[in-house]
Amino acid sequence: MLRLRSVCRSSWRLLHPRVAGSDQVLEQLFASGSEEQVLDVVGRNKAKLSAAHVGLAVSRLWQFQKEKPQMLRTLEFTRTHPQFLALCVLAENKVEQLPDSELVDMLYNVLRLSVEPHDSLVQELVTEGWRRIDRLPMAPLSKFANCLNDQHLNSSPLMGEITEIVRQKLDSVKDARVLSILMIGVSALVSPRLRDALIQKMDFLLDTTGPIHFNTPRRVIQFLRNVKHSYRPLMEKCNRILLRSAKDLDAENISIILGLYQSLQFNNCDFRLAAKRRLSELLDSCTDPVSFTRLFAALGPMAGQETRERLESSALLLAEELNSQQALALAETMEEMECRNLQLINKIGTIFSKNLEGYKPVEIARITQVLILLHYQNPELLTKLRCFLVSHLQVSVFPYEVTMLTRVLSMLPSPRLDEEVTSRVDDLLPQCNLSDLNTFATAMAKWVRHDPSYRHVMPRVYVKLLQKLNHCGLERLRKADSLDLLLEELKYVPGEWFEEVLLEETMLSLQRLIDQISWSNVPELAVFLTRTNHLCTPLLDRIASVSMEHIEKIHYSAMYATILPFTVLNYDPPQGDEFFDACIQHLRPHISSFDPHLLVLLAYSLAVADCFPEDVIREIFNVDFLAKLDAQLETLPDALNMRIRLRLMELNRAVSLECPEFQIPWFHERYCQQLLKKGNGSVTAVQQQIHKMLGEILGGMSYAKVSVLTPYFYVVEFECILDRNKKPIPYVEHSRLLITEEGKVQWGPGSPVNDRSELPPGAQRVAVDFLDSKSFCKNSRHMKGEAVMRKRHLEILGYNVAQIPHFEWNSMELSTRDAWKEYLRKKIFSENS
Repeated sequence: MLRLRSVCRSSWRLLHPRVAGSDQVLEQLFASGSEEQVLDVVGRNKAKLSAAHVGLAVSRLWQFQKEKPQMLRTLEFTRTHPQFLALCVLAENKVEQLPDSELVDMLYNVLRLSVEPHDSLVQELVTEGWRRIDRLPMAPLSKFANCLNDQHLNSSPLMGEITEIVRQKLDSVKDARVLSILMIGVSALVSPRLRDALIQKMDFLLDTTGPIHFNTPRRVIQFLRNVKHSYRPLMEKCNRILLRSAKDLDAENISIILGLYQSLQFNNCDFRLAAKRRLSELLDSCTDPVSFTRLFAALGPMAGQETRERLESSALLLAEELNSQQALALAETMEEMECRNLQLINKIGTIFSKNLEGYKPVEIARITQVLILLHYQNPELLTKLRCFLVSHLQVSVFPYEVTMLTRVLSMLPSPRLDEEVTSRVDDLLPQCNLSDLNTFATAMAKWVRHDPSYRHVMPRVYVKLLQKLNHCGLERLRKADSLDLLLEELKYVPGEWFEEVLLEETMLSLQRLIDQISWSNVPELAVFLTRTNHLCTPLLDRIASVSMEHIEKIHYSAMYATILPFTVLNYDPPQGDEFFDACIQHLRPHISSFDPHLLVLLAYSLAVADCFPEDVIREIFNVDFLAKLDAQLETLPDALNMRIRLRLMELNRAVSLECPEFQIPWFHERYCQQLLKKGNGSVTAVQQQIHKMLGEILGGMSYAKVSVLTPYFYVVEFECILDRNKKPIPYVEHSRLLITEEGKVQWGPGSPVNDRSELPPGAQRVAVDFLDSKSFCKNSRHMKGEAVMRKRHLEILGYNVAQIPHFEWNSMELSTRDAWKEYLRKKIFSENS
């Protein structure tokens, strides 16, 4: 404290050499040890206070507050103190006398002291700053921009002038901190060209300037989030700085950084593990509601079971002290953690119930959603929330707000939709983007499905609304003239309505904009095509050609997204080998830099395409890599954790079967047995039908085995054995698997994996696989990659594979029992001859 006072005094004397030696008021302000003493000096010397004194007094007041923990700050006391109000009046009268830097400092300090933006002092300071805007050095300019941001003036004409100054003087900026603050300030107004120039300049400064505080890279990541531009090289550079600073980060900063990473889909294993360690260290020190809420939000989703239980217990103890916003943050984290602690859920529900009047419309929607997902059982509160949602919806004029309110309203049980809601939705449809339209369509489908009175005839209001929805969606697609903007809208548009109404028109629009496909949007377009399961060869060919031409510009981590539609949809573009080879060569130097889970997904995708780069495979099946993968998986959501573990098993199986020369051991036996126990073993009506017919054409049920488990744990739906003369061979009496009358697969004693008796000479196992719609692209009969890989693996295991596509089995040609039986005969006997 004394050291800080000495530094402040020395700095002030350097700025005001004539005043410093003889000014008693100055000495008294410096000697003050608290806000009360500063205000007392102000009260006793009002007539003597110069512009310099006023600026110093305000600065000292903020310094005292800044040194206190947030819970102990007395901003309200200071802001409402009579002498502080007098100080503000004096400051307002002396604004024009303040030097440029002190003017900006004054604005910064009064905002930190919670003076309202509409206060006349703040407005006078902003106006005077605007007059001097062209002569402000870059450091004060960045601070001024920060103050405008605090007042939500980030899209104002004044910020526009600052943006132009930044464009003109960017080359003169030498400080990464100053530039990072300016980047946040102008992020709402930058053009793509200025955005790229800012990124290049920051990239240079991070390499050439000295030690960098973690706030600088955090602001850079925030800028990238604001402009929706995931520039990976700069993100990785920022991440390295943040990793070096991990031991200094508090729960609030870690929570912010993790949220920004999630928004940018940047999932860095090293930072998550470092954050988890740091947050675990902070567990004992975060005991007040503010710090605990931040810790809970950051640590909860990636904590183990023991830590989660400890966090929930602490939350219960602190629940009575939480304010309305802290309760909401806690509840949303609990939902992410899939919390089932009823006592804690009920406590949070009680806090919500007491504070409903103070929440904003979007917050009411968030509360309703989180309580539904937490399975909160309080009909009275849910009814209140529904009333709030409807009342807010009736007066809202913001499309994003109406969309969210409508979506959450559809999650609540309701006899029928209010006319006011449909009217509001109808008014706003022409302003909505594709994501909003999809949300409304999904909500309508829920209301129609849940209302018993709509089962036979859909009311006219719904018909008209649905027709307008369809029209608005199709018109928006037909008028789209920017591929990047269209892809941004399509990023979050799943669901039946989109697939049934808009998918074909979307593909036409994408093909119309095919010339806009570039190296920068290739990964995003590839992800969209993968998600839709729609085989569009012109788009895939264009992705391949652009990728090969500009492979060096595409970040290595984007190779997974780029190749994914080709492997999933089983499509080889022209020069397919060259395309895959270019992608593999591009990622090879960076194998060790991949996040473990992403490298597993990439290798599995390549394996589906029958591609096994040895260096990639050996990197994965390495003890150190697998240990790091295990540590990372503990920090990921359960669904992603399970998906990665499954993909690792499938990759291990593919390598064992197709690349025995790599000598990679098969180590997923126990994992597969656990998966087998969790499966429900049910079969479809079609599979039961096929099973009975196989018995008839082969000579009896003993000639066909059902749900046969192969080595490496493939499940073959039906298996039969043909001798060298293509005659069926019956199985022995202790056949392990049967279909019960309830359509369940019943396992007998013993291990079916080991029940692989030797075949007679010349005999052949035949696998009969029914392929449902999931095995084919949505818009064609083209088989997808995983079904092709499965056939390849079964053939390696010694099977002849007879695949029965659903569209053949359900066709008009096979409408009789005799036709089905003849079809099966051909599949088993003719195609396997």
